[in-house]
Amino acid sequence: MSSDRNQADIAPDSPGSGRSAGQSTGHGSGHGIVEPLPDRFDVSGVTSEGAAWLASTGTYPRGTLAFQEDRPAAPVVLSCGSAFDVVNAPAVFGRRMLDRLWDEGPGSGPVATYRGRMLLFAAPGTAQRLPALLEWEEWGSGGASERARFVPPLLCHGTGDAVTVPPPATVPAAPRTGPRPPAESRWLVAPDTRHPWLPTPAILLWAAIRAARSAARRRVPEPSPDPRISIFPRADQDAKVYDVSRRR
Repeated sequence: MSSDRNQADIAPDSPGSGRSAGQSTGHGSGHGIVEPLPDRFDVSGVTSEGAAWLASTGTYPRGTLAFQEDRPAAPVVLSCGSAFDVVNAPAVFGRRMLDRLWDEGPGSGPVATYRGRMLLFAAPGTAQRLPALLEWEEWGSGGASERARFVPPLLCHGTGDAVTVPPPATVPAAPRTGPRPPAESRWLVAPDTRHPWLPTPAILLWAAIRAARSAARRRVPEPSPDPRISIFPRADQDAKVYDVSRRR
């Protein structure tokens, strides 16, 4: 993961070039389990500089680093709002957002999975701004629009919140038993610098809308073999006019 990405590389309606680290993989299973991503993301673990960045969010960074050294396999609790915010998404939808960011956008900041959820690290202020942008574009979970149901509720953690993330060191996955694999907690894109690049609310808005549209296309029913088409509109059909200039 590089720290020299420019936030101007991408806009919600004009993505930059993709910067995938490997070939595209699936979007995860229908059970919400994040499957392995071989040769795609950096899962080698957090570097010493990345660990220092994570620890910098706490009141006692040295104590946090000492705890990580003593218990390298223990999860870590981090404070949000100063160095980063975190967008907490369901596993499958978060995977689709991550794929959009890497396949069609500028990449992502640090990303981890924890207990079946996807944690996308974002620029400070995202927790407050992203839900408002989704509502404004009628993709928010509280909107009355039909398309809003394709964006699941996103938990946005900002100032005053804390999140639990996987341990900095890579821990071997537990053996799989039964028909359904366990939800793994690990870093998909591990922080490797003291100043990692973080996506803005506008970039994550773009990724969420792209992921929602992808989900919507998969649920569109097949057309009827003998559709009845009329050139006359229904008597109760009203036209909606939107002043798009207000959003520019």
